[in-house]
Amino acid sequence: MSAHTQTAEKGQNTTLLCQESYVCSGTDEAIFECDECRSLQCQRCEEELHQPERLRNHERTRIRPGHVPYCDSCKGANGNIMHASMTGSRQIAAVRCQVCKINLCVECQKRTHAGGNRRKHPVTVYHAGKAQEQEEEEGMDEETKRRKMTEKVVSFLLVDETEEIQVRNEEDFIKKLDCSPDHHLKVVSIFGNTGDGKSHTLNHTFFYGREVFKTSPAQESCTVGVWAAYDPVRKVVVIDTEGLLGATVNLSQRTRLLLKVLAISDLVIYRTRADRLHNDLFKFLGDASEAYLKHFTKELKATTARCGLDVPLSTLGPGVIIFHETVYTKLLGSDHPSEVPEKLIQDRFRKLSCFPEAFSSIHYKGTRTYNPPTDFSGLRRAVEQQLENNTTRSPRQPGVIYKALKALSDRFSGEIPDDQMAHSSFFPDEYFTCSSVCLSCGCGCKKSMNHAKEGVPHESKSRCRYSHQYDNRVYTCKACYERGMEVSVVPKTSASTDSPWLGLAKYAWSGYVIECPNCGVVYRSRQYWFGNQDPVNTVVRTEIEHVWPGTDGFLKDNNNAAQRLLDGMNFMAQSVSELSLGPTKAVTSWLTDQIAPAYWKPNSQILSCKKCNTPFKDNDTKHHCRACGEGFCDGCSSKTRPVPERGWGPAPVRVCDNCYDNRGIQLDVAELPSDEEGGTLIARKVGEAVQNTLGAVVTAMDIPLGLVKDAARPAYWVPDHEILHCHNCRKEFSIKLSKHHCRACGQGFCDECSHERRAVPSRGWDHPVRVCFNCNKKPGDL
Repeated sequence: MSAHTQTAEKGQNTTLLCQESYVCSGTDEAIFECDECRSLQCQRCEEELHQPERLRNHERTRIRPGHVPYCDSCKGANGNIMHASMTGSRQIAAVRCQVCKINLCVECQKRTHAGGNRRKHPVTVYHAGKAQEQEEEEGMDEETKRRKMTEKVVSFLLVDETEEIQVRNEEDFIKKLDCSPDHHLKVVSIFGNTGDGKSHTLNHTFFYGREVFKTSPAQESCTVGVWAAYDPVRKVVVIDTEGLLGATVNLSQRTRLLLKVLAISDLVIYRTRADRLHNDLFKFLGDASEAYLKHFTKELKATTARCGLDVPLSTLGPGVIIFHETVYTKLLGSDHPSEVPEKLIQDRFRKLSCFPEAFSSIHYKGTRTYNPPTDFSGLRRAVEQQLENNTTRSPRQPGVIYKALKALSDRFSGEIPDDQMAHSSFFPDEYFTCSSVCLSCGCGCKKSMNHAKEGVPHESKSRCRYSHQYDNRVYTCKACYERGMEVSVVPKTSASTDSPWLGLAKYAWSGYVIECPNCGVVYRSRQYWFGNQDPVNTVVRTEIEHVWPGTDGFLKDNNNAAQRLLDGMNFMAQSVSELSLGPTKAVTSWLTDQIAPAYWKPNSQILSCKKCNTPFKDNDTKHHCRACGEGFCDGCSSKTRPVPERGWGPAPVRVCDNCYDNRGIQLDVAELPSDEEGGTLIARKVGEAVQNTLGAVVTAMDIPLGLVKDAARPAYWVPDHEILHCHNCRKEFSIKLSKHHCRACGQGFCDECSHERRAVPSRGWDHPVRVCFNCNKKPGDL
């Protein structure tokens, strides 16, 4: 027996038909609803049914357009069936059971027809019209209207446990909140230990007990990450957080996430279920206040300026309500009515040396639960009272809330090393400051996280110490400094005005130069035969700077001089080829003697090979053994091994056959004076490269090219044996594909990825040299 026509089954409000079929057989339009007969009746059935004296007093209501009857089974608090006089508390029917002939709301249908044979009873669905819904709403009291407004609220994951925001953008955030972008909202968040019922508290404080935020009786935490929901009654974004002391993975990041939530909140509820307030509550709030003032205030102000917001985000931190639930002990301040709980809390903060000055206010609200359930009415009133106060924290549009959270997430993100997890503070500086550490002294950077994205350089609180490994001494011109300018200078093989050939010739004779852009060449290391002073005592000032990971380093030394000579080989070939082979050998011999180590036998005294006694002709090349210093032919000195005891470092160098065979025997070498060892080592290596170059430019090299390259390689270059493929295109190197070093970054590239030429003054290359594709794109000087 249908209560609707065919179109009614499609969800449209149409004419209701008589449900009695006493006279009309259920075909006439229903005119009346009799509450005691529990049916809709047409004109004829209503007259016929109520003719008996005992039925004439039934209360009958004339049906309006779009009318839907009330549920017949809804019961009152006393367990009795509700009658017409109590319809203000009854639910509108959703269906009519055609067998039982009663109208049922959704809840009553579940209760009475969910099991057994009744589950198979055919039902007719009612479709309430707008007029009926409006009539129903007008009959509700204010509390019922509020409940109805929160019926469709659902929560969503805002930020996961790895600090990743789970909404795509501002529009997605507003869509998930299900609110208007023009609404002005406040943010309420909750904190507390795992198991203290934070989600349950929010559900009862804002959503009348509905499980908007998930709760669970299991031991595991039911809230992972940060969840949010919108309360349309109070126009509040409600945020649920993970419990303290519950996380076992990513503990540092999860703790930092809590402070981000606190920073965007207008009101914070700290939920604690303990008979006495524990110290961790005060420690958490005190540390949160300190970290907020130290790290977040500046970033929130920057967000205000960057986003063009007309509302300040950081004037004062959020207000705090400590919600304390006890069972066996009295509430704070209840022993002495004259004692104000808030004053007792402030005294407790001072005793623990915690200072929550970042918070705009701190209030205490307690409840004692003799028998469950917990009474949340006091907390609800306190929250509403704080939300009405706009003196320190004004409501703002949801887009502003999202922008603030996004800015904090972008700034303070990234993994925190495990060695920074054991701290006495809930929010140590390491959670919010740059994790870079100086390679020389080990001091950390004091800037905030991700500052490099904005082009802000690293900075440390303390001065650095000198390290030979990184050579982090920086020279500045003393004359310019005295004129109020700070100009950095770099020791180089030649002045910028010298050609490669002339510059290297001058270097071989008069040493490295220090050139100031303003003052010109201010120093040459071997300007005089003797008595040359250290540049630090005369023309430059020195400062020790920090060495940060990822920087180019401080290789501001002339240790790339030999490689510069090799780079200039093609240029020099044209000049050298004009000389005959004889004069070239003579120049080579003379130049070698000028800068030869003290233990080398002079070329003029070497007439024959020390081993085979073969006499040297004018065009023959004489070779010195780097171990014993004697002269040999190429055949008797073709082997190589490291000779660190002579100051040649760990790289293999030429030695004679005897010294190679006796390589396990330590040479009895007198210790060199420190000045001799430090001042001539570079000159020896460069001199050797000069000799080899001058002697072999025109003809084929009589020394393996790899040996010369190894001797000449600057310290910042990646060694050849570690370069397996091109740093840019990742092509694997082979015999057919040669390796090339970028003079700026020192990485290995193929020719195609490093065919550009640019000067690299920061590395001492004043003339165009090979640079990679990436370094060539950098603006300014390299």
